[in-house]
Amino acid sequence: MNTLLTKTCPCGQLDARRRPLNFEACCGRYLPYWQDCPAPDAQALMRSRYTAFVLEDKPYLLATWHASQRPERLEFEPAAKWLGLELKSFGITGEDAAEVEFVARYRSGGRGVRLHERSRFVREDGRWYYLDGETP
Repeated sequence: MNTLLTKTCPCGQLDARRRPLNFEACCGRYLPYWQDCPAPDAQALMRSRYTAFVLEDKPYLLATWHASQRPERLEFEPAAKWLGLELKSFGITGEDAAEVEFVARYRSGGRGVRLHERSRFVREDGRWYYLDGETP
């Protein structure tokens, strides 16, 4: 059995009793199955994309990036160690649009990095996609 399935999900999602969800019950529902089981909302997509960065899952990240903004290729920062995700806010901004503000922390080259972004998401044909983001 893959030990990741029983480990705490990297996105840090908690259950109703404030206990961390394991990967399989959280983002593991979407990453390997993105074609058949897309994230149900922008917040779940944000969390699953963070997890995909932790796991360096290029296919998932590219598939969930809106085609109008998707890079041709994606490179990961060498030796980056992701430390956590904090969702600051979530809001519906239109019938098929939403924003998620988050802070993701990681360590690279011995220094801590804090990535604070307000991300925009759009829904097309029932699927949510990351569109772009800005630093608040």
